[in-house]
Amino acid sequence: MFNGFELAMVDVGQGALRVRYGGSGPPLLLLHGHPRTHMTWGAVADLLSPHFTVVCPDLRGFGKSFQPAEQEGSHGSSKRAKAIDCLSLMKVLGRDEFSVAGHDRGSYVAYRLAMDFPGAINKVAVMDSIPIIEHLERMDWQFARDWYHWFFFAQSEKPERSINANPLAWYNKIAPDHMGHAAYVDLLTAIHDPAVVHGMIEDYRAGLTVDRQHELEDRVAGKKITCPLLCLWSIRDDLEALFGDPLEIWRSWATDVQGHGIDSGHHIAEENPKALSEALLRFFQGPECVR
Repeated sequence: MFNGFELAMVDVGQGALRVRYGGSGPPLLLLHGHPRTHMTWGAVADLLSPHFTVVCPDLRGFGKSFQPAEQEGSHGSSKRAKAIDCLSLMKVLGRDEFSVAGHDRGSYVAYRLAMDFPGAINKVAVMDSIPIIEHLERMDWQFARDWYHWFFFAQSEKPERSINANPLAWYNKIAPDHMGHAAYVDLLTAIHDPAVVHGMIEDYRAGLTVDRQHELEDRVAGKKITCPLLCLWSIRDDLEALFGDPLEIWRSWATDVQGHGIDSGHHIAEENPKALSEALLRFFQGPECVR
């Protein structure tokens, strides 16, 4: 994976992000979800690198990137702070404008980039997500049952204690089958590091506090994402079953929305990289680029 890519630690102001980048063509930033690192994108990055300069960082708090300073309300783990990291990273790499795709928690960072920095983002793709505030306003007993971790992770100390007691028992669905050995080893390292576990949990705490507030402010102000937005979701996951058509939800937050489901479980970049890469290539460069 990541054939011909560079691996570096890049200072983005408050700390350094671990990043792999390579390929040629217009810049495309790929942002991972929980509890993954940038290594989740390996197969997708190789498929896209002939067409794009692909940039895959560990978000702050995840993997081997820096841990933000502790702040009340988890502001250091907000998606706005992570978006600013990404903007700084791309500027260090010589890119003032770029496109971005995010999965799971990374999609919220992609959303924030497109909402806060419209002059920098050409197109945005979000995968397996709707805005956080839409989750919370639509939740019912089934959401509370199946996505209980959102609210457990919002508690202080207890989530970290539970995970650190036996990381593989908590993340019991992690397996090397689809992700590959290198990504599997990298993920094992991450979930066995108490500092990283704390950083990942802080991402959820920020989601229910500062991130939700930022989205509420966007709504009240009538702000929308103005660049083209692609929404993709895993049809063997439960997003559509819980919330209905994700496209209709995103149309309240963006002016130009398209998308479709992909035959995959939740970790789409690992489980169906070919279909995902074709969808991203079709959106970011046009259908004539897909063979």
